[in-house]
Order: sequence, then C-alpha cells, then structure tokens
Amino acid sequence: MQSIRVSRPGEASELRLEQIGQPVPGPGQVLVRNTAAGVNFIDVYYRNGTYPAEPPFTPGQEGAGTVAAVGEGVTDLAPGARVAYASQLGAYAEYTVVPADKLIAVPDGVDLTEAAAVTLQGLAAHYLTHQTHPVDDGETVVVLAAAGGLGRLLVQLAAARGATVIGIASSEAKQSVAREAGAHHTLGYDGFDEAVRDLTGGRGAHVVYDSVGAATHLASLRSLGRRGTLALCGLSSGAVPPLDIELLRGGGSLFLTRPTMKDYVYDAESLRAAGEAVFGRLADGVIKPLVHAALPLQEAAEAHRLLEARATTGKLLLTL
Repeated sequence: MQSIRVSRPGEASELRLEQIGQPVPGPGQVLVRNTAAGVNFIDVYYRNGTYPAEPPFTPGQEGAGTVAAVGEGVTDLAPGARVAYASQLGAYAEYTVVPADKLIAVPDGVDLTEAAAVTLQGLAAHYLTHQTHPVDDGETVVVLAAAGGLGRLLVQLAAARGATVIGIASSEAKQSVAREAGAHHTLGYDGFDEAVRDLTGGRGAHVVYDSVGAATHLASLRSLGRRGTLALCGLSSGAVPPLDIELLRGGGSLFLTRPTMKDYVYDAESLRAAGEAVFGRLADGVIKPLVHAALPLQEAAEAHRLLEARATTGKLLLTL
C-alpha cells in the first residue's frame, strides 16, 4: 500500500511517499481503508520532532473511511462500516490499523470526506466550548486564528450556544471567512486586546481560545474580563515561555489552561459521545466545514508547507 513515511525529524521534505506492506489488524483492532486524512498542526509537531515518534513512522492523526477487516474479538464492527478516528498515528496511508475503541461511527447522512475534515478539530472544539469553558448564552468569546480549521468550528459552536463571538484573523479575507462562520465582530492581530476591551465596554471577554501561542498569549490575557479563562489550544507560533502567575491575579483572578484531547476524550464512552455530538452538529448544519484544499496523498509535503506558512483558510485534507 502507499504511505507517507518520516525517516528522521525535519522539514516538510522529510515526508516521502513509499510502498509498504498492508498492515493486519490484531486482537481488538480494525483495519480502516482511508477515504481522506486530515492535516493538522500536530502532524507538523511529529514531523519536526517537537513531539517524539520512533522513525520511520507514518504521520497523521485523523481519518475517515470504511472498515476493511477486523481483528479477533471485534464484534461491533464489520467490513463496510463507515468510521472515523482521531489521535491515532498513521492516517497518511491507504490503510490504517486502529483500535476498535478509538473508532467513531459515521452516520449515513454524513459524507466521509467531511467527516475527515471535522473529526479531530471537531472533538477539540466541542470539549473546548462545552467543558474547558462551557460557553453560555450572552457571553463574549474571542477566537484566534478564526478562519482556520479549529477556529471556524469554535466560532460556529460558540455562536450556536448564544455567545457574541469576536474572531481574530490576519487579513481581511480571513476575517470575512470568520464572519461567514458566525463571528459577530472580526479584528486583526495588531492591538486586538484593546479592541476587544472597546467592543465590550471595558469588561473584556469571558474566554479566549488561543491556538497561536507564543506570539499572542499576553494579548489574549489582556483581553479577558474578571475571572476570564484563557484556553491555550495550540502553539502555531511556538511554545509559550514561562509565565509570571501574578499576571493572572493582576488581570482579574484569571484562569489559564492548556487543554489536551487525552484529558477530555479519554475512553471509548467519552469518544463516542463526543463524536456523536460533533457529527450531529455536522448533520444539522451547525458545523459547516470549509475545505481549503484536498490534495492527493503524494502531496503531503506541500500540505505541510501551506499549513506552516499560514496560507490556508479552513481545512487541509489528503485524499486516497
């Protein structure tokens, strides 16, 4: 089968298409024939060595397709079933072996390519808006990188919960995308903290979802109102340096969290409940994915270059 392989950490050029043997599912595992794989910043972190993986490895954390075969002990899935998965390394390939308890059933009314476009970031957007900070009607929510894959979903889910959403994006074109997703106001990055204060009559936001990290975290803190929450949900500009916690006291008894999927979607029950909610929101039109490009598998390196250059609006996919 065809697979993208990384033999050593490095630049996007380390993503190489290779022909390798088709895997066989073991006990409790399922072989998935991928229709599409999502491209996410976490894939960049694995490729460049920020997150460790033993080379050679197949990157990719998110995919959707059909069950090709099941291993011993798997009784609730059969060949042909439509499934999606997230946080399972190996999606940049024609076939991926996935533990059965990491699979989510994709409803018949949901396109598999759209499922691949929302699974990982949809699960993240769901726990961020429903658990990390349960967004409430009438709150003010700030979303950074609001035209990106995760950002658009955060905008959509927060708006659906009755919040006033302020989207931050780097260009007027991207701000337009954020408004189309449901943002009530959009701003550029320059001085966005002061602009948020102006828009809220000096009160500040209830929560800021910041997926940018090093370049923006201080402005994000300054955007918050009393007892507001900064949810650092990505590091696209680099890791946040050590922080003086007195900034939290001085800013209004603020909360700071660095949420990760494994602490919110941590077993089969929580995964399937969250997946059902995400695909339900997709089916009823609350979540509307925007696919920037669907590239063939062999163009994985180009997909990473586009992502790292912040040259995308919405989601990048690899199709198989």
